[in-house]
Amino acid sequence: MAQLNIAEAKAHFSEIVRRAARGEEIVIAKDNHPLVRLVPVQGNEGDRVPGSAKHHIVSVSPDFAGTLEDFKDYM
Repeated sequence: MAQLNIAEAKAHFSEIVRRAARGEEIVIAKDNHPLVRLVPVQGNEGDRVPGSAKHHIVSVSPDFAGTLEDFKDYM
């Protein structure tokens, strides 16, 4: 667990966010008193794989790319 003061956190914000997103717990303090803890959002593990949904869409309506009835007046 890393502890940084507010000024350090402000100066290195992008790197701190990257570190937290990888799972490191970051504590931001003021006058050596912890104020907040920066941790990754649950469910954001980065396990998405391009193409992993292939063959999950079985059919698409023939007019899928067509104009919706509600918007025909605007065309």
